[in-house]
Amino acid sequence: MQGKGIIKFFLVLLFIVTLLQIFYMLPTRTVEANAETYANEFVANNPGLDAYEAKRDAKFSYLDSISGEEIMSIPLLGSFTYEDLKSKQLNLGLDLKGGMSTVLQVNLKELLINLSNDNKDVNFRAALDAAEKAQESAQSDYISLFGSEYAKIENAKPLASFFRKNAVLGESIDFETENTEVIKLLRETATQTVKLTFERLKQRIDKLGVTQPNVSLDPARDLILVEMPGIENPERARNFLQASAALEFWDTYRNTDPQVINALRRADEVLKNASSEDQVDETPIEYDTIYTPILDDDGNDTGEQNMEIIEKGADPFATQGPLLKLLTINDGQAGELSYGAQTVFGFADKNKRNAVDELLSRPNVRSIFPADSKWMWSRKPFKTATGDVTKKYMLYLLKKQSASNDKPMLEGDKITKAGHGPNPVSGQMAVTLSMNNKGAQIWSDMTTRAANNGNREVAICIDNEVISAPGVRGPIPGGNTEITGDFSVQEAADFASLLEVGKLPAKVDIIQEETVGPSLGAANINSSLLALMIGFGLVLFFMVLYYNGSGIVSILALLLNVFFIFGALASFGTVLTLPGIAGVILTIGMAVDANVIIFERIREELRAGKTTLAAIGDGFKHSYSAIIDANVTTILVAIILAKFGMGPIKGFAVVLIIGVLTSLFTAVLVGRMMIDWWTKGDRNLSFWNGLTKNTMANLNINWIGKRKIAYVCSVVLIIAGLASIFTKGFDLGVDFKGGYSYNVQFDEALNVQPEVLRTGLADYFGAEPVVKAVDTKNTYNIITTYLINDKSDGAADQAVEKLHEGIVALTNAKSSLGEFKLTSSESDAHVISSSKVGPTIADDIKTSAFYAGIFALLILFLYIFIRFNRWQYSLGAVAALFHDSLIILGLFSIFHGVLPFTLEINQAFIAALLTVIAYSINDTVVVFDRIREYLGIYTQKSTDEVLNLAINSTFSRTLITSITTGIMLLPLFIFGGGSIKGFAFAILIGIVVGTYSSIFVATPIVRDFSKDLKPTKTKAKEGFSKAAARS
Repeated sequence: MQGKGIIKFFLVLLFIVTLLQIFYMLPTRTVEANAETYANEFVANNPGLDAYEAKRDAKFSYLDSISGEEIMSIPLLGSFTYEDLKSKQLNLGLDLKGGMSTVLQVNLKELLINLSNDNKDVNFRAALDAAEKAQESAQSDYISLFGSEYAKIENAKPLASFFRKNAVLGESIDFETENTEVIKLLRETATQTVKLTFERLKQRIDKLGVTQPNVSLDPARDLILVEMPGIENPERARNFLQASAALEFWDTYRNTDPQVINALRRADEVLKNASSEDQVDETPIEYDTIYTPILDDDGNDTGEQNMEIIEKGADPFATQGPLLKLLTINDGQAGELSYGAQTVFGFADKNKRNAVDELLSRPNVRSIFPADSKWMWSRKPFKTATGDVTKKYMLYLLKKQSASNDKPMLEGDKITKAGHGPNPVSGQMAVTLSMNNKGAQIWSDMTTRAANNGNREVAICIDNEVISAPGVRGPIPGGNTEITGDFSVQEAADFASLLEVGKLPAKVDIIQEETVGPSLGAANINSSLLALMIGFGLVLFFMVLYYNGSGIVSILALLLNVFFIFGALASFGTVLTLPGIAGVILTIGMAVDANVIIFERIREELRAGKTTLAAIGDGFKHSYSAIIDANVTTILVAIILAKFGMGPIKGFAVVLIIGVLTSLFTAVLVGRMMIDWWTKGDRNLSFWNGLTKNTMANLNINWIGKRKIAYVCSVVLIIAGLASIFTKGFDLGVDFKGGYSYNVQFDEALNVQPEVLRTGLADYFGAEPVVKAVDTKNTYNIITTYLINDKSDGAADQAVEKLHEGIVALTNAKSSLGEFKLTSSESDAHVISSSKVGPTIADDIKTSAFYAGIFALLILFLYIFIRFNRWQYSLGAVAALFHDSLIILGLFSIFHGVLPFTLEINQAFIAALLTVIAYSINDTVVVFDRIREYLGIYTQKSTDEVLNLAINSTFSRTLITSITTGIMLLPLFIFGGGSIKGFAFAILIGIVVGTYSSIFVATPIVRDFSKDLKPTKTKAKEGFSKAAARS
């Protein structure tokens, strides 16, 4: 075997990287155990609080307080905080951890209205409405749809007339600008808006207190996917995501102002005294005697003195109270934290800010500071004079308009444009702002007042964080201003972007939403792990039983494969979902296939009389083609699934790709290295035992002769399935038809009947919902389209309120609305998971599923054609895939409502269907590869004999791979939750149907559409010199 050194190098490297990923988990587990202990103690010490919520909040507060603390240091790799280590670990998806997932769409209709300065033109508004309607069923983006709809309107004004006066677009548009160019500029602006919204949302979600959130952008569809583990209050998260970001301009206080000088020290003293007021202070009181000269009316000393005895003041630097233990005052005596800007009152660590805020908000402290003041932290940590970034954040004291008016002097809705560039005089990078007329007047007044008051600073803030507090050198009229500072080009660009986005330029709509309770997530983890362990154990047992000693090699390769899969997933930051675990389970089953192909070929060589070493060498050599073809086709399908899938399905595809690649490395390369090492010293390695030595060794079945019977059976099954599809239809999941889906769990004492829920809830929803029992005890899935087309912010809340109202009336449940909506509630009726799919995203999912299937078949057709040089092979392979897909679809239609588990057609089903396609083509390619080999060897045999011989010789591999994959999936089907049972069922059917079609559909079609499969004999090419000599 060539290149053993390279294989060993990569083996060691992968092992170290994977081990490091596991090692990262140890310190965080310790921190989380401490947080759990702290939370339990907190609940025990506060019996009056709600135990669940108090424990959750206390645990989060503990983790937040330690998030920036160093908890591990590795030589050469550096130091790591809790936050650093969590970011390097494998993230669990919402279906495993619980939480909330949303797909957000930036409302580009509202963006265009804003860019047109709210133009009321009838044709313009009609095109906007038509584009919004078309978006529900089209794949194009909104801007392109708007352009198409506006082009249909006769005698419409040029688009330039609507956007020419816009401050952002006006410089690029004039009366001569064509509509197509305007649409192009609008698309560019929309792209920038979506990107800026995405960046703002990422920053906002960090404020929501979410551990390991996942925020991703789909720029092709202007969609933003947000996954927030641990969120149990969807209403709060929904409001947080859809609220507008606020850009604000504030007047400021300085730490030298008479009202606030030394105020922080006074506050610290008050807090210190308050904390010790119950303690008896036995420290002796000391006094000072003060003599003051007496002056006459002209200010001359009379020679007499006044004497006054006063209590000595405490040394402010002697001891610190609770405030100054957390906060370093900016007084010029703080070492590297000394800062010349007098607007900065102090510095504190990120995880100490909440504690400082709590102390400063206490009434006895608040009264020390002016009534019109408010505290605010900097957005970024402090940077020293040498450019080093510290971990300290700056504390500012801002000035409100009055004690009763908490609004800033100027807000971001007055900003029309922000840019960046070098100052023409100093050369420093600067940020430029432009405002509308009203904003210009307010800004002129603010800057005039600040400049006349000692060049006072103005604080520029976003989302209650200070971005910058520049000093004002002079009045700035006209609404155009420039902020200079120590900006790099990138910092200036980012700063300008933040200022320009300010309040989000367009509304964000939630078009898909899913919520999973923590208990359901934990149940999914437990059932999936149980299925994984049982399936893995059964596969290991089978491999040793069937292949004897060589089966141990496959076991070691499989263990290494699983180890590398999880290491790779963690390294790439992949989110592991329930379909992802299914992908791991499926990968393990399919990973055995490479071993089976190799071992079966070695057994053939041994039966042909070769020595063990020769059989091993030839077995590996003759197996590479089939293994590569089989795995490349699987990867191609997985790539298509990753391209067209969303959320968990995309994660499933990524897991499948990683699993196939690691399987090739461990089974083929590492497996060969282990076998060579073992057999090097004349040690024997057996590939069978007495029972399995000749199992399926001498099959002589006339498969091709039975093809017509198989054709009839297939046609009957397909016709039955199609008849059911056109008459009975499918159980379409909420993914494909849109609506709200709720899994509601009822107490066992409530006698809930699905028919009662279905008919009774019709009075509340205006139409009968779909009500289905799920496998979780006394839990029902309720799907309704009530208010699904309502885009108002409160529509989702109204839907769940109506559901609660109906369920309480129909079942006599005692749950309050708050308890009913809380996924972790223990009330007698509550939602344990929910999802919302708007009509736009539902259509998008259906269209994506269709394109995924078509592209998969097309790419596989082309690959087979390239590999086997005959279109008949491609036709046979694709016909088998159509056959498998139609049978699975038909069976899902026939048996939905009959079997005791749901057979929904949803995204998970599409993933299963494409996986079956990959599995089926895998089987087919192995047979085709053997046919191609045998056609070149058995030139004297008829085509039917060669085809039968190829099928018979690969039948053992086909059957064993089906058995091992089925063994892995059967426990997932038995123990998996309702959301994964249909997925596993589809693949189990696909394994059987795929095995059948590779023998009775793909190969017979190649035979029936080919006159002669034998390679054409051609004369050997003559040398050029001989041919030239004859001529």
